Amino acid sequence: MAAPSAAGGIPVIVLKEGTSRTRGREAQLSNIMVAKVIAETMKTSLGPRGMDKMLVDSFGDVVITNDGATILKEMDVEHPVAKMLVEVAKAQDAEVGDGTTTSVVLAGELLAKAEELIEKEVHPTIIIEGYKKAATKALELYDKIAVPVDPTNKEILKKIAKTAMISKLVGEEADHLAEIAVDAVLKVAEYVDGKWRVDLDDIKIEKKEGGSLRDTVLIEGIVLDKEVVHPGMPKLVRDAKIALLDASLEIEKTEFDAKLHIEDPEQMRAFMKQEEEMLKEMVEKIASTGANVVLCQKGIDDMAQHFLARKGIMAVRRIKKSDMDKLAKATGGRVLTRVEELTPADLGKAKLVEERRVGEDKMVFIEGCENPKSITILIRGGTKRIVDEAERSIKDALNVVKDVVVEGKVVAGGGAPEVEVALGLRDYAKTLAGKEQLAVEKFAEALEIVPSQLAENAGMDPIETTVSLRARHKEGEKWAGVNVFASKIDDMWKLEVLEPVLVKKQVIKSAVEAAAMILKIDDIIAASKLEEKKPGKEKEKEESEIGED
Repeated sequence: MAAPSAAGGIPVIVLKEGTSRTRGREAQLSNIMVAKVIAETMKTSLGPRGMDKMLVDSFGDVVITNDGATILKEMDVEHPVAKMLVEVAKAQDAEVGDGTTTSVVLAGELLAKAEELIEKEVHPTIIIEGYKKAATKALELYDKIAVPVDPTNKEILKKIAKTAMISKLVGEEADHLAEIAVDAVLKVAEYVDGKWRVDLDDIKIEKKEGGSLRDTVLIEGIVLDKEVVHPGMPKLVRDAKIALLDASLEIEKTEFDAKLHIEDPEQMRAFMKQEEEMLKEMVEKIASTGANVVLCQKGIDDMAQHFLARKGIMAVRRIKKSDMDKLAKATGGRVLTRVEELTPADLGKAKLVEERRVGEDKMVFIEGCENPKSITILIRGGTKRIVDEAERSIKDALNVVKDVVVEGKVVAGGGAPEVEVALGLRDYAKTLAGKEQLAVEKFAEALEIVPSQLAENAGMDPIETTVSLRARHKEGEKWAGVNVFASKIDDMWKLEVLEPVLVKKQVIKSAVEAAAMILKIDDIIAASKLEEKKPGKEKEKEESEIGED
């Protein structure tokens, strides 16, 4: 791209050839359009009556889901604005683990409303200021309407987990899975310095196809998707003393090439005998500490397996590092990198270590641990797709239960809190002067996309529903929301549709930050794509140039 120079009209090259540039209003409106397209895609999957998406990647792998974060992750988006919205969903998922679809839909709606204001000649900076004020007020209003609950009340937590799952593919079994999610979180929750803390890394999720979702169980201990290495080893060990090793029970190969000059079979035999002795020594060392189970992160030589089997020691090899960390936590053992350093004090303890058949495979169960702070949810389901979707749903449920245990405040669902907050924002807008007032009003309208879309997905009239909800909330029914199953407006608190206020607040934060960032852009300078030169094309070009001469 060239600009005329002051000195005698010589062009000054500022940008590389092939660079495209979109400026001002055109850039803003094209960005907003992209965000609206992404939000449109996500809208239909909102709520219990939302539809699922089938995503097929370039390898032909299929994912069926209505989980916002997963949809955006699997969608291979090109446009930079679309990528920013994917980031919004990721941030929402990482922070609170739920509300990803809502945050993207709200961001899209905020931008659609901003577009209306831009067309009325309101400057984007004023819109951003108004949105930020509205967001701060909305967070205050959420705190005001939220209801404090006992974070260890199983019944309330179960309702919250159920609400997170009811909109998923596994909604039929929401009761059973919600129970498991609540038990899991309460088992790993710790009360420290007057606050509840939950580390979801302590909950291991293991999935196996076969059976039905009903067969999903919570195991107080660790499940390894591995089998015992040698058929001669015991398959069940009670009162297990477990050696956790991050070392291979093999003869290490030297790093440099070494050649042995062997002249007769006797030397060969001596060499083999030496190797055997070294492996025997390792096994003797382990047995001398009283260990009857060996869990190894690396490999175990066939000869070492034979010696361990003779000693009646059960062994499992090639365990993931993350699983070793969980095992150390659960059994109270230490992971050692040198077999020679193993002492009885380093051993972990468990009441039972057993190899069981699950579906078509064998798995090792380590139960009755010293510190049951590390537990496992074993997910079962008819097909791979169902098992994968069940895993996503359980993760959502674990996250929302954790949010309530940590924060201890909930609101009803069904779009009720959004309408209530929108009502408060409209009153707040009247206290503002200037064009910011318009931005706050548009923010309130954008929030109402949640009940409006829930209604539309349930086959109700979205405009009629929104108007009726506003009227009910003005009369003081703060939990009036969309009952998608009966296709009518109902008291969502009585229907026990509950959500953590933490998720709602994070939705506002994520959506406003994304909308503000996109609105601030007024110039898009895109470098040209690098194209590989094709030999044939070059030849054609040369020939055409010769022809022109």
